[in-house]
Amino acid sequence: MRKSDDSTLALDDLIAIEKRASQLLDRADAWDRFPIPIDDILTAANVKVASHSIFDPANIIAYLKGKASSAATNIKSAISKVWGLYDAGESLIHVDGSVVEARQTFLKLHETGHHDIPTHKKLFRFFQDCEKTLAPEIADQFEREANNFARFALFKGDVFMQHAADHAFEIRTPMKLAKKFGASVYARAREFARTNPRACAVYVLEPVEFVQGDGFRAKIRRIEPSAKFRTQFGVLPDTVITPSHMLGSLVPIGRKMTKPTTFTMTDRNGEAHECVGEAFDTKYNVLILIYPVKALTVSTIILPAA
Repeated sequence: MRKSDDSTLALDDLIAIEKRASQLLDRADAWDRFPIPIDDILTAANVKVASHSIFDPANIIAYLKGKASSAATNIKSAISKVWGLYDAGESLIHVDGSVVEARQTFLKLHETGHHDIPTHKKLFRFFQDCEKTLAPEIADQFEREANNFARFALFKGDVFMQHAADHAFEIRTPMKLAKKFGASVYARAREFARTNPRACAVYVLEPVEFVQGDGFRAKIRRIEPSAKFRTQFGVLPDTVITPSHMLGSLVPIGRKMTKPTTFTMTDRNGEAHECVGEAFDTKYNVLILIYPVKALTVSTIILPAA
C-alpha cells in the first residue's frame, strides 16, 4: 500500500517551518559542516537524547512508573508504532537505537522539530508520534511540519540540490552524496527528485515478492516527483509494479542495478513521451528514477536561496 503524503504543507506554513529550521542551523553554526553535526544541533535546540532509550523493554517499564496513568496508556499504545518520542516536560528525545544510524539522525531532527516549533511544545507536555494523542487532522499537520523541519535541517535548505546539480543526472547521484549528508538512501533519493529542476520522479518500491505464475510483485511505497514532472504528468496512481507494468523491465531481479532503459509514458494531455528509467536495489527498497528524454537536454542554473 502506498504511504500517504507526509510532507506537503501550505506555502505559508512551509516558509514558517523552514525559517525555524534555518534559525536552528544558525545557532548551531551548522551550515558549512558535513554531515550535519547532530550533537551541536541538539545542544542549540536545548534538547537531549535519553541515555537509555525508552524502546528498550526494561526501560519502558521503568519509564512508565514515573508517568501519570493517562500518559502511560498513550505510551503503551504508541510504542509499537513509532521509532521516536519527544517528552516536552523533560526536553528529552527517545530514539529507537535498533534502526540504522542515518534513520536515527532524521528521527532526532524530527523530534527536535516538535521541541523547537512553539505550537507543538506549547500544546503538548508529552508529544508522541501517535495520532491517538491528537485529532487526526492536527496530528497529520504536526507530522508534516516536523518532517519538513528535519528535511530542511538535514539537507541544509537547498544545499543538497546544489551539490546534486554538480553530478550526473542519474540514480547513482543521491548515493554518491551519502558521506556528505549522512541521510538514508531513501531520504536522499526523495530529496533528489523533489528538488530537481528537471522533470523526473523516483519510485520507491517495497522489496520484490515472487508470485508463482505471475513472476513478481513490487508494492509502491512512494512516488516522489519533481515539480516539473508533476505539472507535465500529473499524479501517478500506481500502487504495484508487475512484469506487465510499463516499469516492469526496470525492476532489478537477480542484480543490483538496472541500466538506463527506455519506455513510453503519456502525459496529462495524452501526448506520448520517450522516457528513460534506471533502478537500484538497496536491499530495503528498490529505487527507480524515471524522466522524459527531453529532460536531458534542458540546461539549468541553480541559484542559492536568498
